[in-house]
Amino acid sequence: MGKRWLSFASGAVVLAAAVVLPAAPALAAPTFKVPFPCDQSWSGQTRTNHSPANAIDFNRTDDLGDPVVASAPGTVDVVTNLGDTSYGKYVRINHGGGWTTYYAHLNAFNVSVGQTVGYGRVIGYVGTTGGSTGPHLHYEQRSNGSAVKIKFNGAEALYWGTKTYRSDNGCAGADTGAGTVNTSGTALTVRSGPGTGYSAVGTVADGAGVTIYCQTSGTSVTGTYGTSSIWDRIGSGRFISDAYVYTGYDGYIPGVPRC
Repeated sequence: MGKRWLSFASGAVVLAAAVVLPAAPALAAPTFKVPFPCDQSWSGQTRTNHSPANAIDFNRTDDLGDPVVASAPGTVDVVTNLGDTSYGKYVRINHGGGWTTYYAHLNAFNVSVGQTVGYGRVIGYVGTTGGSTGPHLHYEQRSNGSAVKIKFNGAEALYWGTKTYRSDNGCAGADTGAGTVNTSGTALTVRSGPGTGYSAVGTVADGAGVTIYCQTSGTSVTGTYGTSSIWDRIGSGRFISDAYVYTGYDGYIPGVPRC
């Protein structure tokens, strides 16, 4: 198990230079979840000689071909095969606000460029492609192109060592949702209730990531993503129109409770 993880380091540096995103102000991260289906347990390893060091390698017994899922809603912007070097077959998801995730050494793909995905969406399958000598998932979270220490549900992963992570990704009734505000530049008004008739209690900046604790119906609003009567509760007494929030879903987010 240790040997297969060590095999990646030699090819990653060149790739990292090729895919660095333009610098931009960092915004709040989405609520990232373990990139495997609900209730699965995986062993994740971090180590200082990994490339990049903040990545996690995930393993479990007989994991070749096991499904890999999106760790947060977003848009797939890279689906490619680097052959026998570096990441091999990998997928990148753009979550907005400068945040991306990488899923490398895949055996096969299950998404295409431009596709929107949400929690629990299978994007590919565990493999041993690229600079790998055994099946595992190489996973990264990046902010403005730089690999950062990984967080799941807001809690930082173990650095440095090996830890078992249990996924709540896509578990019905157990998830909060995550979204990115898109208003084409203006701040989005936060209301005290699910409608335009409720008092304004603040604003959320365009491009900001939000955690959605529950969703409900209210005033119909026409926004960036069409006309919707869905409102997202992003805090106690704080609601925003879903018509201006990218969540990866048309309509209600599966697994997020109704207010």
